[in-house]
Amino acid sequence: MVYGWVLHPGANRDTSLVSLRYDYRTDFVLMVAETYSSEGNTAQAVRQIAQLGPESPVNYVIQALAYAAQMRYSSVDLILIQNLSNALQTWSPMPEGFVP
Repeated sequence: MVYGWVLHPGANRDTSLVSLRYDYRTDFVLMVAETYSSEGNTAQAVRQIAQLGPESPVNYVIQALAYAAQMRYSSVDLILIQNLSNALQTWSPMPEGFVP
């Protein structure tokens, strides 16, 4: 352990969310869905999912839902991701400078 942690630690790498494997990306979407479920902040969920890459956040959620179903995630998890997908598909951002 001393060798790996002190004498020869691994090199730092770019570990942005874009480089996540498909399974980890799905888990990330699930975590965002859990947060969305408790907070209801669609704009925050969009910002978080957008960190996964250049595609539309909705596409990442739909892909995650398909993968989660294929891997037999729990029904609770599938519902959370589906609810996030529904929210993102119907969400439209407020225009800049808009004050209600």
